[in-house]
Amino acid sequence: MSNSWPLVPLGEIIRHRKEFIQISDFQTYKRCRVQLHAKGIVLRDTVPGSEIKTKEQQVCRMGEFLVAEIDAKVGGFGVVPEELDGSIVSSHYFLFEINQEKLDRRFLDYFVRTPYFRDQVGARGSTNYAAIRPQHVLQYQIPLPPFPEQRRIVARIDELAAKVEEARSLRREVASGWEILCRSIIFSGLSKQSTPTPMREIVRLRDADVVVQPEETYRFAGVYCFGRGVFKGQTKTGAEFAYRRLTRLRAGDFVYPKLMAWEGALGVVPPECDGLFVSPEFPVFEVNQERALPDTLDIYFRTPSVWPLLSAISTGTNVRRRRLNPDDFLRFEMPLPPMQLQHKVREVKAKTEVAKKIRMETAAQLDAMLPSILDKAFRGEL
Repeated sequence: MSNSWPLVPLGEIIRHRKEFIQISDFQTYKRCRVQLHAKGIVLRDTVPGSEIKTKEQQVCRMGEFLVAEIDAKVGGFGVVPEELDGSIVSSHYFLFEINQEKLDRRFLDYFVRTPYFRDQVGARGSTNYAAIRPQHVLQYQIPLPPFPEQRRIVARIDELAAKVEEARSLRREVASGWEILCRSIIFSGLSKQSTPTPMREIVRLRDADVVVQPEETYRFAGVYCFGRGVFKGQTKTGAEFAYRRLTRLRAGDFVYPKLMAWEGALGVVPPECDGLFVSPEFPVFEVNQERALPDTLDIYFRTPSVWPLLSAISTGTNVRRRRLNPDDFLRFEMPLPPMQLQHKVREVKAKTEVAKKIRMETAAQLDAMLPSILDKAFRGEL
């Protein structure tokens, strides 16, 4: 903290406000919640009063400081944003009015994200009773420069934070652009260059090839919905599940869960998931690479416009429980591009993976920039 600014207890510039309203069953209410790690306050849900069991609630006002009784020690606090003015919270939250003649609420909003403030809260949370009480909050200290200086600091942080967000946005656009290009190569020439081909000519259903041993451990894979691909899942012993056989995945296989394939849960096994396991609820297919490259299938089946086609061939009376059976999938006809075009897609997809790797490498750097900006700001170096 800057030595030129006085440190004052929050109790000199904020006031605990404890007012409750009676919830009506015939009105609708916005409920908010605090995110952990000082990431602010967001909308939890909007519900009729009849669904709220505790009928005495507090009403949040824009610009108030909101602290979660239990989660404060892990960053459960923040300033109420404009869009959540009038939202409600239970008695397990504390609301504090800010003296806006002495303290700019944006200055407070940034300060509570610093390690200096969070360390004060954490020290209190390490006691036998980890909950935070209003009197604890009022004892926390904050550096308090003159009001015009507070506003100047906030404006400078805003300026630098906007540049960080711009860098994030550009990073997302680069990765997204490569994916769009991959899809456009496949779909732009479908009508002229591609041939409708049943999946049974492109892939072969593999048998479950692993006999489960109760004492052995198995690292499972899963498949995200909405085209987000295959991921590493939990590790379990054979005694922890009922399946007698599993399938060991190989990089380049195509896999999906029967239950959620219609919602975009399909993908090619990436190298990092090679050797993981899936249950019999996940059909696994070996790709005939003389007809199709795994990259082509991965891009095609992770494209949102394809998922309604899969939904149409999935069975089940309950919309949310529709299943894509392997026999139906093998009858599905995919517009298969010529191999020359598929190799072009593979080249572009490889560049996509490079872009994603760079994005991941720079993500940590960008994440560290705002804390660094705040540290300099409250040391008086901005």
